[in-house]
Amino acid sequence: MTVTSDPGVEGFVPPTPEGIGTNYDQFAALHGLIASDVSLHIGMWTLPGEREPAATLLDLSNRSQERADDYHFETLGLKATDHLLDIGTRSGGTAIRLAQHSGGRSTGVDVSRSQLAKAAESAEAAGVSDRVTFQYGNAMELEFPDETFDAAVALEVFPHLYDRQKGYNEAFRVLKPGSYFLVSEFILRNGKPSDEELDAFLQTWQIMPPTTAAKTLERAAAAGFDLVKVEDMSQNVAFSGEGMAFLYNDRRDEIVKTYGPEAGEHMDHIMPLIRSFFSNHLGSNLFLLRKPRKV
Repeated sequence: MTVTSDPGVEGFVPPTPEGIGTNYDQFAALHGLIASDVSLHIGMWTLPGEREPAATLLDLSNRSQERADDYHFETLGLKATDHLLDIGTRSGGTAIRLAQHSGGRSTGVDVSRSQLAKAAESAEAAGVSDRVTFQYGNAMELEFPDETFDAAVALEVFPHLYDRQKGYNEAFRVLKPGSYFLVSEFILRNGKPSDEELDAFLQTWQIMPPTTAAKTLERAAAAGFDLVKVEDMSQNVAFSGEGMAFLYNDRRDEIVKTYGPEAGEHMDHIMPLIRSFFSNHLGSNLFLLRKPRKV
């Protein structure tokens, strides 16, 4: 066999079948560690025709948020006449996207004023500020009249509450009879984490210890909700820990520049604990609850 160089690339020598085979013999294990141990092909990170390709892990993470909101919309079955309450709206992405899907209204509440300002800007940019509003609000003391909303979501919000029962009671109060409430709660899985791992999680996110599915159902029932279904979403939690660890390492210089070297040193210690906790111990359940109709 005659091997010729590619005239468009100086000094390039085309690979031979023998060389390709030797390369995979030698480095297949490495590919399995950094790419995939299932198949050595390009994975379908995004579907053909989606708005933009996912070029970075952050892009992919953003896309996962949107896919989650799409799933939540399908689960709730929102209509154009519905008014959704997004409890713990953060930067408003869920409230905005669900309103876009349904054509209805959304109201987001949160205890972070900077996040609320960002949410309002995002709603304006998305062209839905006439249907999506945001305001300061405590999930344990919602400032809305009884039976105001047609549906509600609380995604990774109730784990922050020092009194989760109040949160369930308030959600029940402000929902109309027959309305759905979609809520996620963190749980523990795969044994007991170390005290250091658990403390890193609790302190970093200012969060309460994970609960159990049984305790969540007990709280929901005490508030008056009926259970429609519960789903285990733990596989997404595990991957989120891996993604956070990678993004931290990739963007550490930027983080140190913004928050200072002491913060960087602290995060250098914390991130491996967070990664281990997310990957090995933390799980999540998604509950679809329903406020009974009046008899």
